[in-house]
Amino acid sequence: MATTNEKLGPSANTTVTDPHSPMQSTNEAEEVLTGRPWMYRARRIGLFKIPAYASPPVQLVMVALVCFLCPGMFNALSGLGGGGQFDATTANNSSVALYSVFSVVGFFAGTIANRLGIKWTLSFGGLGYFIYIASFLSYNRNQNGGFPIFAGALLGVCAGLLWTAQGAIMMSYPPEESKGRYISWFWMIFNLGAVLGSLIPLGQNIHSSAGAVNDGTYIGFMVLTFCGAALSWCLVDARHVQRADGSHVVLMKHPTWQSELLGLLETLKTDRWVVFLFPMFFASNWFYTYQFNDVNSARFNIRTRALNGLLYWSSQILGALLFGYALDVSRIRRSVRAKAAWAVLFVITMAIWGGGYAWQKQYTRADTSAKDAPRIDWTASGYVGPMFLYMFYGFYDAAWQTCVYWFMGALTNNGRKLANFAGFYKGIQSAGAVVIFRIDALKAPFMNEFASCWGLLAGALLIALPLILVKVRDTVPLEDDVKFSDETIEEVMPTVGQETHTHDSKVQ
Repeated sequence: MATTNEKLGPSANTTVTDPHSPMQSTNEAEEVLTGRPWMYRARRIGLFKIPAYASPPVQLVMVALVCFLCPGMFNALSGLGGGGQFDATTANNSSVALYSVFSVVGFFAGTIANRLGIKWTLSFGGLGYFIYIASFLSYNRNQNGGFPIFAGALLGVCAGLLWTAQGAIMMSYPPEESKGRYISWFWMIFNLGAVLGSLIPLGQNIHSSAGAVNDGTYIGFMVLTFCGAALSWCLVDARHVQRADGSHVVLMKHPTWQSELLGLLETLKTDRWVVFLFPMFFASNWFYTYQFNDVNSARFNIRTRALNGLLYWSSQILGALLFGYALDVSRIRRSVRAKAAWAVLFVITMAIWGGGYAWQKQYTRADTSAKDAPRIDWTASGYVGPMFLYMFYGFYDAAWQTCVYWFMGALTNNGRKLANFAGFYKGIQSAGAVVIFRIDALKAPFMNEFASCWGLLAGALLIALPLILVKVRDTVPLEDDVKFSDETIEEVMPTVGQETHTHDSKVQ
């Protein structure tokens, strides 16, 4: 039987005041930051202690589960190449619409998420994934290419909101010394969705050597994405989140459309160094088109594509685990860890993509364009080499994404500013995806696309180096974080076992 432990901080007994009540002064400076008392009670079930519902770990896991069910299923479908179809043209056109809209909405999505709140942004975003997958079910039956293009554009709006809210949560909820672990927890759970999602087409097509998936695959994905959209309503508002030391997330208490639009411009003015990360943002989804369409879809039959997807996303879990925890090694100063992470990224960029060059020299687009062109099955004698290459591609993706999020989180702890950072990230990332999807739709040579991936990744790392050398500090003072909000230090500072205004709490 569950027993109730002590609350996480003294504010758990605070009575929630209705801000519209006549008893509430409109000039009152102090905003009520806490929710209902049950949100702040940790519970124990047997030997397991479950953190409070409004604690960062629980909220992060819930957001990860939303992404597990929505973007995770999208990734599983995309990982098959061509949206599960034999010809990737329709999927490419849909993706161009998706990422064109995403690149615009994403850049401003931090403003929208700060104004609307987490529940609205995540739930609306989840429904977009449901409609997107439904469009491919329709296409499987009637070959109407217009529906996937419309659904892609709609998903561009939805995904921009969902991913910006997710990024802000992942970077602003944890204390400084735990950000790498929080990022890794999210990335592992999120990619577990793609792993399990890959089992659907694998199970549906395990005895098939065809080039496209069947209707049951799409229906399974639709059910899961709808559940993810519904789950987002179980989250608490960011202002109710309370860390183990009693501190709160730094936000705007009274956001307006005007304040958040001006805040977007202020972020670019006060944190102009973030532009050195923009090439890393641009490159972060660029290689997906090449890996999914020009490697997996081009060279393998449907059941082997499904297996490759399973291995790709499984490798992402390992990559997130290793990099996330390494980035939080407390014995090494954060500024030193940032430099080490950059060096490791550069080394594996050269190693993994060097192996990819050796593979890509073996075939061209002309070799794989015919519908009856031979496709590799997992029973073939030459399958093991490309299988491991594809796994390393997945590992590399997780390493890159984990480091980019951690670099952003190392610049500030302000939730409002990090929402804008996340919006920049997803908007610029999507702009890159638009370009490469269009290039692939125009049937560019595979080697050209491969070279663009390798060169862009290496160049982005070199451009980011000055920021990592100069701007990543060992800690960000709380005084700096509250400058970009209408809150005071007293409203958000730790209240349990804390005498100074620093972020040195431990995840419990």
